[in-house]
Amino acid sequence: MDEKPIQTSVRVWDLPVRICHWGFALLLPLMWWTAEYGEMGWHKLLGVVLLALLVFRVMWGFLGSSTARFASFVKGPLAVWNFIRGNSEPKAGATIGHSPIGGWSTILLLAVMLLQTIMGLFAGDPFDGSTGPLNHLASVGIADKLTDWHELFFYVVAALATAHVAAILFYLTFKKDDLVTPMVTGLVEAKNANSGMVRASKTRAIASFAVAAGLAVWVWFGSHPF
Repeated sequence: MDEKPIQTSVRVWDLPVRICHWGFALLLPLMWWTAEYGEMGWHKLLGVVLLALLVFRVMWGFLGSSTARFASFVKGPLAVWNFIRGNSEPKAGATIGHSPIGGWSTILLLAVMLLQTIMGLFAGDPFDGSTGPLNHLASVGIADKLTDWHELFFYVVAALATAHVAAILFYLTFKKDDLVTPMVTGLVEAKNANSGMVRASKTRAIASFAVAAGLAVWVWFGSHPF
């Protein structure tokens, strides 16, 4: 008689990952709203906050807890293909976190948000009263192109964010796999998992936050050192 897998709650996401995740979810619609309704002062400020979150998340992808690190969820083509075919069922002691497809989805979302944010830093027309904090570092021609690309590229960001939400709903509806609650509580019910994530030190979190916040402040003041 086969033994039933043991269900146990284990830690899967640390607090920095969860703050970044929900920060992105809040900031993206706010960025759209402020741009759509001409609140460019707020749009600029929120863009710099988004930059800080993105820089922190990238750093945390190298220095953070085990499930936050890119090395733990960026898998090769074979792992992705096996996951699509359903040949990657979790085994005893299996690791937790992003699936191979979820990992690449995370990388893609971070990349497009970072690209969109960087374009916004240089975009704008100083004669029109609305510019990014680094607009003065770009020529008029480049700033004009970045402005157009910044406006159009938002649709790419929005499409990927929508696909991300659709995937979460698909997992919840058809696979009965709740991906939202663990991102709130940090805990997941794991079958035969030996342990949860391996935490990173608070020192690394503080150092990463200091670098990200420092860069954001430097950008906000137009890259001037003092």
